Amino acid sequence: EKKKRWLEPETKRRGLLVALGVYVVVVVVMAIGAGPQRLTEHTPYNHYAQLADAWAHGHQDLYKGPAPYSQMNDFARFPPNSPNAKWYISFPPFTAMLMFPFVALAGSAEAFQDGQFMIWLSGIAPAMLFLVLEKFRRKGVSPRSERENLFLSLLYAFGTVYFFTAVEGTTWFAHHIVAAGLLGIYLLYAIDAEKPWVAGLMMGFMFLTRPHVVLASVFFGLEAIRVSCKEGMVTEGSLLERIERTWMRADKGVLAKKLAAFSLPILACMAFATWMNFEKYGRMSPTAFGHEYLTVAWQARMHRWGIFGYHYFPKNLGVVFTILPFLAPRDAPPGSAPFQVNEHGLALWFVTPIYFYLLWPKKRSFWHDAALLAALGPAAMDLLYQNSGWRQFSYRFSNDYSLFLFVALALGARPLTRTFKTLAAWGFAWNLFGAITFDHSNFDRFYFRDGSQRILYQED
Repeated sequence: EKKKRWLEPETKRRGLLVALGVYVVVVVVMAIGAGPQRLTEHTPYNHYAQLADAWAHGHQDLYKGPAPYSQMNDFARFPPNSPNAKWYISFPPFTAMLMFPFVALAGSAEAFQDGQFMIWLSGIAPAMLFLVLEKFRRKGVSPRSERENLFLSLLYAFGTVYFFTAVEGTTWFAHHIVAAGLLGIYLLYAIDAEKPWVAGLMMGFMFLTRPHVVLASVFFGLEAIRVSCKEGMVTEGSLLERIERTWMRADKGVLAKKLAAFSLPILACMAFATWMNFEKYGRMSPTAFGHEYLTVAWQARMHRWGIFGYHYFPKNLGVVFTILPFLAPRDAPPGSAPFQVNEHGLALWFVTPIYFYLLWPKKRSFWHDAALLAALGPAAMDLLYQNSGWRQFSYRFSNDYSLFLFVALALGARPLTRTFKTLAAWGFAWNLFGAITFDHSNFDRFYFRDGSQRILYQED
């Protein structure tokens, strides 16, 4: 009888049970894809674990210096050119905060399996996506069935760059998995502005993980305005007229309380970041994490053009939309791979072609447009960033907003036809290939490696 109550349709308990199933399936598949070494040893690029270990010994800096096995890859040195300079991790600290108790218990960064830790976290975002889609279904906003929501959630996990990102587990990929989980929890409680402080806390933690993704707060802001309008939002007239009349309808007191409860955790996390950055670099800024102090080949361009800027936009746009597999030439020697993947990554539409369905929604709604608007801010900032995401199987920065894209796909109401499922299968096949082969020496022949990072397209 109790089992029947848990499985009873249209109940939150059933939704939680299915979400738990999604979590388990994703973790198991990711663990298989990662392989025994990733699960039983620390990764060579365990920067967050090294930072957690420094904290455990009372330091903000890496008091022992960067671990030799990390090959001096992406560590910040401050003050620059000083004989007394210290080494720092310039990546925002929340992932290290999650690892801290486990690293402290393990006794060192080397005794902690950071790659395995990310596998355990990898099931959170797909499970949260399922709960989000189910919440929209129960509201009558989404036409999707429970089975379709389950399909879309698993497709998100295995038919997008999330797949290869999760099995990598190293520094540059770890914070994407953490951020996606935070974004999923944020979305769940931002709908109807249900729990402002929880949604705000997730965005605060997001600022300490992927700072620019805090721009996705616009989704909560729009929901807070909507629910504060007792008579509903205005849907007729020009855009400016609708905005003006909706604002007049809004209960300003209710709106202010929700926005305050949402904003306070974010401001608290920004204050924490400001203190941490001041302690390290003497800069009173929540965003001064120190990336400009990285001892990397592209440090000069960051000093010249900044960390974000239009200068990087054309190249990043090419990476996102135009890179295809390099085909083997006719005179390729025997045994050559039939194609190679440039480590700038394959075009996003090539590895996840279902994104084309975003261009032709069958149905548009307030929530559909709000999801796309929320994705716009992080996506724009990624395109303006000094790094294209290299090295990657496909554009890993899309993890910053792909949950919103899947929400829009669900709410767009296009039927999941045979064509859609064929494209989904194509996406799954390519992302499975990436998850299995990327950064594995046995499959080096399938990857075009260029340390200069300047070659985007196959030479003649």
